[in-house]
Amino acid sequence: MNGIRKIWPPILLLAPSLIVLGVFVYGLIAANFTTSITDNHTAAQATGQQPTAFVGLDNYVALLATDDFQHSLLNLLLFTGVFLVGAMVMGFMWAWILERPARGEGLFRAIYLFPMAVSFVASGVVWRWLLNSNQGENASGLNRLFQMVGLDVLQNNWWNNITFGIVAIALPAIWQLSGYVMALFLAGFRGIPDELREAARMDGASEWQLYRYVLFPQLAPIALSALVIIGHMSLKSFDLIMSISKAANYQTKVPAVDMFVFKSSFDYANSAAVGMVLLVIVAVVIIPYLWWTNRKENTR
Repeated sequence: MNGIRKIWPPILLLAPSLIVLGVFVYGLIAANFTTSITDNHTAAQATGQQPTAFVGLDNYVALLATDDFQHSLLNLLLFTGVFLVGAMVMGFMWAWILERPARGEGLFRAIYLFPMAVSFVASGVVWRWLLNSNQGENASGLNRLFQMVGLDVLQNNWWNNITFGIVAIALPAIWQLSGYVMALFLAGFRGIPDELREAARMDGASEWQLYRYVLFPQLAPIALSALVIIGHMSLKSFDLIMSISKAANYQTKVPAVDMFVFKSSFDYANSAAVGMVLLVIVAVVIIPYLWWTNRKENTR
C-alpha cells in the first residue's frame, strides 16, 4: 500500500505533460498519417462535400516517383550538406581562434552571435537583395560588390541558378547559424581542464599535438550535438527559402515548400505524405543520436 502511495505523486505530476504530448504530438502525427493514406486531393473533399477513401501507400509511391519531388529531395541534400559543412567549419574556426581569451572578445562574440537573434524571414529579405541576379550596369548586392573590386567573373545568378540555386540560399543560413556553432565549441574549449594541457606539455607535446590528441577529441560530443541540431534545422528549412525566393521556384524548392504548395491547393493527402517523409528523414538523424547519448549515460 505504501508503495502505491509513493507511485501516485510522480504519475500525477507527469500526467498533464504526457496528455499534452500524446494529443498534440503523437495524436497529430497519427492524424497526419491517416490523411496521407487517403485520396483527399481536392477542395471538395477537404470541405467534406465529397467522400474520401483510403488508398494505402499509393500517395507515397506516386510522390517519390515524380521528378519534381526527387528534385526537391536533391535540393534538400545539397542545402543540408553545404549548410552543415559551412556552419561547422566557420563556427569551429572562430571558436579555435577565440579559444584563448583576447581583448575585444566579448564584443566580437556579441557581433558574431547577433544573426541568431534575427528571424530567418527578416534575414531572408536582406539576403534576397544581396543575392539578386542583376549583373552589368544593373548589378546590385554582391554582384555590385564584385564589380566594384574588379571580380566580375564571380557575378552569377545566385538563387536563380537552375542547377545550384539552393546552394546560394545556404550562404545566409551559414551566416546565421555559424555563430551558434562557435558558441558551442567555445564552451567546449573552455570546459576542458587546464590540467590536461599542462600534463600534455610536460610530456613534450607540441601545440599542434596538444590540440590534435588532447583537446580536439574532447570536443567530439559537442561536434555531434552541433551536427544534429544544425542538421535537423536544415532538413525542415522553409521560411528562409520562401523569404528569399518569394515563391515555390523549381530551382530552390525543398520538401517543406512542396508541403506548403500541396496544402495551398487543398491537396491534403500529398501534403500530409510530404510531412511524413520529412518526419522519417529527421527521425533517421535524431534517433541514432538519442540512442548514442542514452547508451553513453547508461555506461557511466
